Amino acid sequence: MHEDLLLFNSIVDELLFQEKENPVPDPVKAKELYEKIDLSLPENPTITSEFSKALKDLVLKTPKTASNRFFNQLWGGRNSKAVLGDLLAVMLNTSMYTYKVSGPQTAVESEIIEKICKMIGYSNHSGGTFPTGGSMSNFMALIMARDKKDLEIRNSGVIKTMVAYTSFESHYSNAKNASFAGIGRENLRYIPTNNKGEMIPEKLEGCIKKDIQKGLIPFYVNATAGTTVLGAFDSVKELSNICKRYELWLHVDGAYQGAVVFSPKYKSLLEGIEHSDSFSFNAHKMLGTPLTCSLLLVNEKQNLFNSFNNEADYLYQTHSDNYNLGKTSFQCGRRNDALKFWTLWKAVGTKGLSNIVEYLFETSKIARNYVRNNPNYTLYNDDHSLSICFNYKEFEAKELCTKLYYAKKLLVAYGSFKGEEFVRFVTINAENKETDILNFFKILEEFVEENKLSLQKRTILKVS
Repeated sequence: MHEDLLLFNSIVDELLFQEKENPVPDPVKAKELYEKIDLSLPENPTITSEFSKALKDLVLKTPKTASNRFFNQLWGGRNSKAVLGDLLAVMLNTSMYTYKVSGPQTAVESEIIEKICKMIGYSNHSGGTFPTGGSMSNFMALIMARDKKDLEIRNSGVIKTMVAYTSFESHYSNAKNASFAGIGRENLRYIPTNNKGEMIPEKLEGCIKKDIQKGLIPFYVNATAGTTVLGAFDSVKELSNICKRYELWLHVDGAYQGAVVFSPKYKSLLEGIEHSDSFSFNAHKMLGTPLTCSLLLVNEKQNLFNSFNNEADYLYQTHSDNYNLGKTSFQCGRRNDALKFWTLWKAVGTKGLSNIVEYLFETSKIARNYVRNNPNYTLYNDDHSLSICFNYKEFEAKELCTKLYYAKKLLVAYGSFKGEEFVRFVTINAENKETDILNFFKILEEFVEENKLSLQKRTILKVS
């Protein structure tokens, strides 16, 4: 073990060095993968030197998501205190389903959940769990909503046609989850959004009324706190009023930007969250913990027991249900994703988490102001997003992002809204400074200038 830890430290030292010197490594084309890296699994043991070389080569050729050139996905950076917790979780290798095997780690998870439930104004009977990610959080919320509408479904299955609602800009997992839950993809209604990407409450209510008139059973609304493209916030307050009127479960998918609840300055973006039935967010996004670290909070904990508890004498042999966390989770064996969040929170305090959130909005403001103040750019979203959606001059976003990647300049993605395609620049790495944000634009502009003759022009939509 000590020898392997020395090798680990050696590789990490080189990785940290390369992140600064070579922040975007040579892209390895999928068809050349096995030619460029030794991924073979031999019959006999690999000698130590060859094993070390292969492992180091694999690590250094992997995209560097913590570098100051990575703006591609909804996470980035590397918080050292959170990494410390994750490494310790690996060494402890506990599973979070029973107190007997996880001991005080159970209390780590419970403390985090209890603290956040109080922060968002949930009831004294609230609770939660750490699913495998945002998609699983959404799925678990859908299952609880289904079972609350008709608890007998757990035994007899879905017999009547049930209907769920989400916006056109919501996460793609909603369609999969409707299929998994037996609701059916065709019974998931996509509600139109306004020009900011926010679900239109009046359209939702109109759709619910029509479904009721058809004899269908509306039961669930998925609101979004930070849509994946524009970073828009649905109005939780308005949607909660509609859900109460028609007795629908309201889930708030805050995977991307739900961590605003930690900031006194920005938590108003989730006004009314205390009236939701469930709320989820990913600490591995705004708060910078390693993947994955997703939380699902429920206003009434009994709903978790109703949908996910199943007795198992061979497993739950000591302690009460409140300490056997497997009774409120989807999984049985489950890694300890809570410890890395706890080490971060313990080290910096709630004020420190608030500072991280507010700093991210400051860096997004720097980027947005740059775009707004430069006539060569077109901006597509508003101030309450960590995604800066823009086009530069007349060049096509998809091709520009792809060529920046293959030229080892930047990792940045593209997106679309209402038929318009653009670059989606994600400012979610709290390790980035103002110079890193401005350097992004400098690199992009220099690249375009050098390659403008080979870049395609985009089609500009004309709105009548």
